[in-house]
Amino acid sequence: MIGAALLSTCHLLALAIGVPGVVLRGVALRGLEKGDESAFSRLFTADAAWGLAALLWLGTGLTRAFGPFEKGSAYYLHSGPFLIKVGLYAAIAAIEVWPMITFLRWRVARAKQQPIDRALVPRLRVLNDLEVALTLAIPFCASLMARGVGFGLFDHVS
Repeated sequence: MIGAALLSTCHLLALAIGVPGVVLRGVALRGLEKGDESAFSRLFTADAAWGLAALLWLGTGLTRAFGPFEKGSAYYLHSGPFLIKVGLYAAIAAIEVWPMITFLRWRVARAKQQPIDRALVPRLRVLNDLEVALTLAIPFCASLMARGVGFGLFDHVS
């Protein structure tokens, strides 16, 4: 019981870290679009928070869904909202590959005092805004799950 509560708490804390992280990353990208050189440090800090949240969500989410602490995988795998949550997380992860690689390259370039091509910033900002929207949809799905909405949705599939 305490293990499940701790996992749930960490899962929720990831939301408290991740949403501000991805939102502030977008703010920093807007600063870079305007030529604000100091926005790089804010971008990297926000990106680190976003990455930490993603790891927390993945670790706690997998443990909750498939570990011995919660309701069990059969419960989750028969929940339409859970499957949508997983799909949203997967979409965010797929979208995040390019920004993650780009920001890692930028960190290295900054450490070596090399110039960074800001031509990518507008596209990165659009992707970031999409990630914000998808991230905000996940708690809605969790809320539906908590209320038992969408269970048995796939019972007819054999």
